[in-house]
Amino acid sequence: MIRKKFTEEQIITVLKEAEAGAKISELCRKHGVSDATYYKWKAKYAGLSISELKRLKTLEDENRRLKQIVADQALDNWALKELLGKKLLEPKVRREAVEFARGNLGLSERRACLLVGISPSAYRYKPKLDDDLALRQRLRDLAGERKRFGSPRLHIMLKREGLVINHKRTERIYKEEGLALRRKRKRKGTAVNRIILPVPDRPNQRWSMDFVSDSTVTGRRFRTLTIVDDFTRECPAIEVDTSLGGARVVSVLERLAETRGLPEVITIDNGPEFAGRALDEWAYRRGVKLNFIRPGKPIENAFAESFNGRFRDECLNENWFMSLKQAREIIEDWRIDYNEVRPHTSLKGQTPQEYAEANSGLYSGMLLKVG
Repeated sequence: MIRKKFTEEQIITVLKEAEAGAKISELCRKHGVSDATYYKWKAKYAGLSISELKRLKTLEDENRRLKQIVADQALDNWALKELLGKKLLEPKVRREAVEFARGNLGLSERRACLLVGISPSAYRYKPKLDDDLALRQRLRDLAGERKRFGSPRLHIMLKREGLVINHKRTERIYKEEGLALRRKRKRKGTAVNRIILPVPDRPNQRWSMDFVSDSTVTGRRFRTLTIVDDFTRECPAIEVDTSLGGARVVSVLERLAETRGLPEVITIDNGPEFAGRALDEWAYRRGVKLNFIRPGKPIENAFAESFNGRFRDECLNENWFMSLKQAREIIEDWRIDYNEVRPHTSLKGQTPQEYAEANSGLYSGMLLKVG
């Protein structure tokens, strides 16, 4: 006899035939089952209709599903209590939490990822090996050479060498290497009316001049005359000496007149070197306008003040000057580097020399005041 598998609906149909008066022995022979099997069916399904059986199965499935939900929630609550001490912020920490939930709590990968809040693809992701060794070394070298350069300016220099493209990568490595500069807290100034300075639109239109003081290791004081082209941000000259009077300022400007011409306007403060007769007579003879800022308003000579800040931060504060001769050499090297190598953020990462060459067409049609 071939053993058949009966569905619950077929079993109820057999029982209904027996209730209708069919003999048990003939009914069992007809369907190919034993008497024991029939009586087992009768004990389990007697009195049920097919519709009642379907409704009973639906209730059993729902009850099973609810029990599973309650069990899953209890397991999730227990797992969450075990993970309360972990701050799940970074993907690496979330992956570790999933590993903990799978290994110690017996959760499946899918449920552990859902509980921790990470996608299975992110959990299975294998981080690439660190291929930034050359970039890290070069960044450390540049930061050692340019001690006052921050991440944006170092990124420009790395980009020139083709080592990096995305600034976020530079910022990440810069932070990981601990190269961040200590920021000086600025004093809160008083509120004043702001004056928008006119911006030059061509080279040699307006220069700015100012003085910066420092000393050698022996305590001997010296002064530096700084000159800046407000359009290209170039520094045509930095004169260094223990005494710089009005006549010395005139001689520096005359020397520049022979090499690059003179500006239309020079912005200066009211110091005795600038307000004296020597510079005034020279400016009148050369046709150069002297633009004196208001007393106590250095912001009106903003280009010179900004340059002096970089000059002191990156050159004067970073070097010990054994003699006046050494100071002249170091300052001149820094000036050349400033013009030809150092990226300038206000010039979109270009050097002053590159910016001047890119705008060299603006020189055409302009009369240079050459003596």
